[in-house]
Amino acid sequence: MKRFSFFRVGAMALAATIFLGLAFAGSAEAAEKKSFKLVWGLYTGYAPWAYAEKAGIMDKWAEKYGIEVEIVALNDYIESLNQFTAGQYDALATTVMDTLTIPAAGGVDTTAIILGDYTNGNDAIFVKGEGKTMADLKGKKVYLVQYSVSHYMLALALEKAGMSEDDIETANIADADFVAAFSTPAVEAVVTWNPATTQLNQMAGITSVFDSSEVPGEVQDILVVNTDVLKANPDFGKALAGAWYETLAVMQKDDAEGIAAREYMAGVLGTDLADFDGQVATTYFYDATEGAAVFGGPIMPGMIESTTGFAFGHGLLGPDAKDKGHVGVELADGTIIGNKDNVKFRLDTSYMEAAASGEM
Repeated sequence: MKRFSFFRVGAMALAATIFLGLAFAGSAEAAEKKSFKLVWGLYTGYAPWAYAEKAGIMDKWAEKYGIEVEIVALNDYIESLNQFTAGQYDALATTVMDTLTIPAAGGVDTTAIILGDYTNGNDAIFVKGEGKTMADLKGKKVYLVQYSVSHYMLALALEKAGMSEDDIETANIADADFVAAFSTPAVEAVVTWNPATTQLNQMAGITSVFDSSEVPGEVQDILVVNTDVLKANPDFGKALAGAWYETLAVMQKDDAEGIAAREYMAGVLGTDLADFDGQVATTYFYDATEGAAVFGGPIMPGMIESTTGFAFGHGLLGPDAKDKGHVGVELADGTIIGNKDNVKFRLDTSYMEAAASGEM
């Protein structure tokens, strides 16, 4: 699914989400506790959480720190964001921009502790017909999860093609409806993420005119935690990081254990091993060392500037936003981009660094 992090919801739903976030911003417990919940939406880059739960890897790491962690999968990605924002979950698998535009813009202080992957072809733009190009989008209605990472990728693709959003019309669609909608006469163009991308690539009479491999590193998947919960319970972050990287190590093996892990993840996503392996091939998973280096490195300031610019330009930072710096973002080195008095999104490399050095 899901990428540099932009979200997937219509403008009215966005407004409702923001107000929901404001209403519940202080609802998460900021005290020490022993039981936590993580939520993820069905997508290749988040599927390792399913196996971490099934194989007992999450339980093992939680027990190490004397806590309990429940992992919940939802069939609706936006609903996972809404429920995290409402304080029903302590951690969330999501993207950079969706963090900015939903929990952070909604007033929930949120910290990213794992840079999991970037999509290297999982997200794509499709047009009906053979031999089509980006130019064939001109004048068409493009269906997508509006104001999401998909929308951001579309904007980048249009710019690279010498076009802009003024050349097209966008229409909102749920991620569960990508393939079905494209089979109707009314839909001529759609922006998707896996597993729909793989399915559409296998269909005749359709052209993929752009995919996320053409903007490498832009569409990033992350794990975020409610900042107040994390501050009061740092062992929760350690358990999550430990479980994630152990699960990745299993998933990436070619032996029986690795194959069984990927088969299980494929089943959770409603596909088979061959298809899932194809999706994994277009997903660049970071190990702990590289993830920390990227999150703490020189490319993130530019990415945050780009993300906040897109979000503000599309009215996604809330009705009170006067500029793209309305929500402050604290980088891994402590530098703050945007409003220093309204920091609601933080990048923390310490958990990845601890995992990389074996200090978990």
